[in-house]
Amino acid sequence: MEKIKMVTPIVEMDGDEMARILWGMIKDELIHPYVELKSEYFDLGLENRNATDDQVTADAANATKKYGVAVKCATITPNASRMKEYNLKKMWKSPNGTIRAILDGTVFRTPVIVKGIEPYVRSWKKPITIARHAYGDVYKNVEMVIPGPGKAELIFTGEDGTELREEVFEFQGPGVLQGMHNLDKSIESFAKSCFNYALDIGQDLWFAAKDTISKKYDHTFKDIFEKVFNEQYKDKFEKAGITYFYTLIDDAVARVMKSEGGFIWACKNYDGDVMSDMVSSAFGSLAMMTSVLVSPDGNYEYEAAHGTVQRHYYKHLKGEKTSTNSVATIFAWTGALRKRGELDGLEALQLFADRLEQAVIRTIESGKMTGDLARITSLEQVQELDSAGFIKAVRDTYESLL
Repeated sequence: MEKIKMVTPIVEMDGDEMARILWGMIKDELIHPYVELKSEYFDLGLENRNATDDQVTADAANATKKYGVAVKCATITPNASRMKEYNLKKMWKSPNGTIRAILDGTVFRTPVIVKGIEPYVRSWKKPITIARHAYGDVYKNVEMVIPGPGKAELIFTGEDGTELREEVFEFQGPGVLQGMHNLDKSIESFAKSCFNYALDIGQDLWFAAKDTISKKYDHTFKDIFEKVFNEQYKDKFEKAGITYFYTLIDDAVARVMKSEGGFIWACKNYDGDVMSDMVSSAFGSLAMMTSVLVSPDGNYEYEAAHGTVQRHYYKHLKGEKTSTNSVATIFAWTGALRKRGELDGLEALQLFADRLEQAVIRTIESGKMTGDLARITSLEQVQELDSAGFIKAVRDTYESLL
């Protein structure tokens, strides 16, 4: 069978630890045999980020602006122990945060649904999509360790010399301090992305924050969403038969747990990070959550919603077999290749992505799956496969679909 030829490259961002091992397996077994892959490769492994003073992350994000489509492997956001383990020059920021700040837009995360993996929440019958704001807040924070007694203030000095000043806290002893920011422009882009996505897939949109406590920061999010909706989307939503509403984040959690699913839940940056992990785990596995960053300029960056699977990586280094779920990473590749096919008018590439996703689902529904799913499936005849074995089983299923 002749390989599918690509026209325009996608941006490929390699990552860390077990996710990086799976990345290579997926390319070797599921991509290269069928597609003449054209990609601009960037190594976002922690060692290379450290060696380039993290310039490689910014370069990858800017390349995504150039080519329009990217696929990203899971990467490490270092903490103190990681800094020592990897002998880092400094505690580099989250690469996802850096990329999202450059591209702006919104991250949409949706679980992959397969028969035999029932949600832990009994009422859930349809996927719940988390729409996560992709800029600012804690991911662009400034932090300070307070050594002792003193006064902390929040100060803004305008270009015209106007000064705004607010006392934060009068410290009586040591503590910690954090400053965050966001931008009206980015919040507006977030709102538009969410409203457009809701119209595209025909689902209701919820937005949740905590404006009762954060009467200026979170309230600004609420106000901008309401303004954009009323001025640009209200009539479109009514015509489409879908709804938008705002509620407090704690109320949203209670509503979500009692719902049937089938809607989009828009969250601020950190809320979306946490809630997407909750939703994906409740639907079955963190490794079954698709993720795509969509920018206002029409750029797309696909990735898995989970981390680098550190524990499995250490087992892999010892020569031990692992049973690591690669579904979300496979779907990151299929999402990127499908979008590349759509933008370039390559139906063969789109069909390849559709078939490969179908092969993944059929493989699991036939009882062949990794350990995380084998422990929770309701299927009676189950074959637990190791990391490489599952990917090879997906290839066998794909071959059967041709």
